[in-house]
Amino acid sequence: MPDHDLPHPQTARGRSSDGVVATGLSRRQVVTGGALALAAFMGLSSPAPASAAPRAGARRAAQGLLGFEAVPPGTADTVAVPPGYRVGVLAPWGQPVRASGPAWRADGGNSAAEQARQVGSHHGGVHFFPGDTDSRTDRHGTLVVTHEYTDASLLHGRAGTRVTRAQVDKALAAHGLSVLEVRESGGDWTLVDSPRNVRVTGTTPVTFSGPLDAGHPALRTGRPAVGTLGNSAHGVTPWGTFLSGEENAVGYFGTDSASWRPTRAQKRYGVSARGHGHGWHRADERFDLAVNGNEVNRFGWVVEIDPRVPQATPVKRTALGRFRHVGATVTESAGRAVVYSGDDENGGYLYKFVSEDGWRRMRARGRSPLDHGTLYVARFEDDGTGRWLPLTHGQGPLTRQNGWTDQADVVLRARQAADALGATPLDRPQQTSVRPGDGTVFCALANSPGRARCVHGADTAGSPASPRARNPYGHIVRWREDEGDGAAPGFRWDVFVLAGDPAHDEQVVLDAAGMFASPKGLSFDADGRLWIGTGVSGHDQNRAGTGHENLGNNALLAADPATGEIRRFLTGPRGAEITGVVATPDRRALFVTVQHPGERTAAWGAPTDDDPRAVSNWPDHDPQGRPRSAVLVVRREDGGVIGAA
Repeated sequence: MPDHDLPHPQTARGRSSDGVVATGLSRRQVVTGGALALAAFMGLSSPAPASAAPRAGARRAAQGLLGFEAVPPGTADTVAVPPGYRVGVLAPWGQPVRASGPAWRADGGNSAAEQARQVGSHHGGVHFFPGDTDSRTDRHGTLVVTHEYTDASLLHGRAGTRVTRAQVDKALAAHGLSVLEVRESGGDWTLVDSPRNVRVTGTTPVTFSGPLDAGHPALRTGRPAVGTLGNSAHGVTPWGTFLSGEENAVGYFGTDSASWRPTRAQKRYGVSARGHGHGWHRADERFDLAVNGNEVNRFGWVVEIDPRVPQATPVKRTALGRFRHVGATVTESAGRAVVYSGDDENGGYLYKFVSEDGWRRMRARGRSPLDHGTLYVARFEDDGTGRWLPLTHGQGPLTRQNGWTDQADVVLRARQAADALGATPLDRPQQTSVRPGDGTVFCALANSPGRARCVHGADTAGSPASPRARNPYGHIVRWREDEGDGAAPGFRWDVFVLAGDPAHDEQVVLDAAGMFASPKGLSFDADGRLWIGTGVSGHDQNRAGTGHENLGNNALLAADPATGEIRRFLTGPRGAEITGVVATPDRRALFVTVQHPGERTAAWGAPTDDDPRAVSNWPDHDPQGRPRSAVLVVRREDGGVIGAA
């Protein structure tokens, strides 16, 4: 969701990262020499200053990973890729998921029932599952795409000023996930007309598992449990299922009741009478906080689906905690499932879940590895070490005497539990990704306005974890678990790169080929390239005087973690974020999601009922149409590995 739509609720009481300053190191040393020292201390490959000119030998070594010509920053309403590459559009918003489905209407006139049979809007996470039921192939498989939110001025033909039930129903139908069978033929990727092609939406029946099951009192509303909303980034389990994080769903709730007051827990989660201004509660009482106070508790979880059985009921895995999950990155350690997830708010926390036993043994016993285990929250220390603090009922302050009923209460109020433990507030933690081979984990921190005040007066500024007093550009941190064990209680960490424009911040060592801001999407390919998707808000994108004017539209970059070199690989259309990226196993096709092209921006204006094309008209450039989120497919013209020399 764009930054300007996010409220700034009171954030954590926990230990401020303002107090997590590396002993004896200045901020400048932390970002350059200090980062190198920490990397050596961790046993990581020491990075050169990111995108600074590497030594000749380092440049030669980097060619295997970054063998393409960097794309310059761009402001055109198009997608640019390096010379020798070509890009196609796949699965745009509104495309029917089955051949018999309703056709896209460029005037925005599709009904809610039609939208439920079409690809959703505002594409987020994306993953390619190769092969089908009989074989494994890089040219044929299942694509799963998440749909984070909607923009009323683009979703509806004429939105008007009063929210209607039909509009709410269509918005619900545009949320969720699309499961799509895809195939490459003759160099082009297309959707396959398949019974596996289904939509999961805001009205799809769901169930709950873990500490809170479907019958838990906090989830009871007198209505069936339906829908997934705010579907942002994702994760994939070792057993082949897809996880989607529900990020900003609480913003759809509100009320006009003068007597309604938020509880302390609701305040901590940003629940308010106005919400994010969508006004759905005026047309559908499901979203009225005064009428259905527990409905909001059904969102903010991680949802699991099986793309091999897409008609099965999605399951919300409550043991992973309730907060603004950007995604749920899964890795395996000594047979156990380890899940990392960031909470996207100013001062949000970083979480880890570890299954109680090896996932194969658990599944053989009929137990989900995501239902039974321990949820942790991170504390970053000032000496480059860190600790994982268990959010376990009965341990530390999480006792009945302190007002914690049971483990269900802990995960339902995970933010408050993390506050009580003294976790480290961060600058909007986003997606995580695990480096192949050595297990180093990277996390994108989008930005912070420098006013993310915690309840007791601390903020997120001034440390190696958040090294700038104001952080409009964001940065990327990385860590390695002690002994390489994902279940370990400790880790060692450093700052991989500070994002931004060196013309506006002398701490930034990125060059013109690799400077960027607001990292959100992270994904390693099998060769070890780190793909970085950016999401500068419409308020700052291309706007003079913000420090973002030289960065152009949002972009996809590739980084070599061994050398620190970063190069811009792709630039997107106006108003869009580059949200998700995944390569086929052979790395010869790259799927990239483009979210909300044409959204309101300070630089280009805002879409209206009369002119939905005011900011962007990508990808159709139909003079009577409107912009559409979509999946890109990037290929090399010579059929080679994406990004390599």
